[in-house]
Amino acid sequence: MAQTFSFDVVSDFDRQELVNAVDQTKREVTTRFDLKDTKTQIELEEKEITINTASELTLNAIKDILTSKVIRRNLSLKILEFGKMEEAAGARVRQVITLKKGLTPELAKEISKLIRDNSKATPQIQGEAVRVTSKNKDELQQIIVLLKGKDYPVPLQFINYR
Repeated sequence: MAQTFSFDVVSDFDRQELVNAVDQTKREVTTRFDLKDTKTQIELEEKEITINTASELTLNAIKDILTSKVIRRNLSLKILEFGKMEEAAGARVRQVITLKKGLTPELAKEISKLIRDNSKATPQIQGEAVRVTSKNKDELQQIIVLLKGKDYPVPLQFINYR
């Protein structure tokens, strides 16, 4: 019986690192002189981050701080999808940042089609992941290089390499 090798293509992020990045952002906002008195609220929920602050100028400064903290924590900026800035009560502004996790069905189909077109490996869509199997380890390595070379709207990770 021939041995087969496989790995999974997923899009995920380390939740604890994101929590740390948001906490560091909150801490810097409360200590920075120009942002200290803005009564800024940053709330991390399951699928989104909500920023409520005094003005558009402070909102942009807070977004810069947040993105720098996310990058320092080795998270991809592709997990953040910035919504539109909207007016909030009391002459304040609010912005919701959606957290992207998992492969959409369309993206999973696109990835599996790319793999089928460029190799003999067999991709299988399994929920929010794509399992790639092959009899040749080198072919799997080439597929990983191929997928890393493409620019997808979400960060890709390659796990369960066996």
